[in-house]
Amino acid sequence: MNTPWRTARVLSIRDETPRAKTFRFAFDEPVSHRAGQHYVVRLTAEDGYTASRSYSIASAPDGSAEFELTVERFDDGEVSVFLQDVVEVGDELDVRGPIGGWFVWNGDEPAVLVGGGSGVVPLMAMLRLARRLGRSDLVQLVVSVRSPSMLYYADELPGPETEVVYTREAPPESTRAAGRLTLDDVAPLIRPDVTGYVCGSAGFADAASHLLVDAGIPVHRVRVERFGPTA
Repeated sequence: MNTPWRTARVLSIRDETPRAKTFRFAFDEPVSHRAGQHYVVRLTAEDGYTASRSYSIASAPDGSAEFELTVERFDDGEVSVFLQDVVEVGDELDVRGPIGGWFVWNGDEPAVLVGGGSGVVPLMAMLRLARRLGRSDLVQLVVSVRSPSMLYYADELPGPETEVVYTREAPPESTRAAGRLTLDDVAPLIRPDVTGYVCGSAGFADAASHLLVDAGIPVHRVRVERFGPTA
C-alpha cells in the first residue's frame, strides 16, 4: 500500500555546514517514524511539473508531529537548491513517508554506526534515540568527514559514544592524523551480537562495510544504505 502524501509546515531552518541545512517540519497530527527511515519531499511548479527527492530523518522518534530533515545543497539540483534558497519558515511542502523497514534501529540492541559525510543523518536519529532512552551504552558512532567545517551536528554529536575521523584536515586537538577510515578505527567497537549500520556514498559504504566484516561482524548483521547526490 502506498504511503499517502501529507502537508508539512516548516517550523525552523538552521545551518549545519556551509552546504547543508536542517529543516524542522510539523504535520497537522502525529506521525510515527523509526530511526533510520526517510521521507520523500515533492515540489510542484505552477505548470504542474513535479520533482521529488528522498531525505533521511535526522530526528529521533518521539511520537510527535514534528521531524527534521538535513539537506545538502547540490548546485545543479532542483530540490536541494529550492529548499535552501527559496523555502522559508511557515512554508508548506508535500511529504510522503516515513519509508523504510530494514535500515532501522529500535533502540534495543547493540549497534555500530558508521557514516560518511551526509551519511551521518539517519545514524544521528539512532544516536539521538539512544540518548533519549538513556541507552547510549548500546551504540558507537563513527563519522568520517573531510574537515571540521564539513561535520554535521558539530555541537551535539560529541560524546563518549562517538568518534570523528577526519580524512583531509584534522583539527589541532585531534589525536588521530587525517586519513581514511581504517580497521583500527572500527575494530575496538565490535562486541558480540552487534549489528552494523553503514550509510554514505557507494564507495564509502562498500569500504566501510568490508571493514566491519573484517572486524568480526557477520555479513548478515551489516546493514548498508548507499546514496547518490539527492539533488
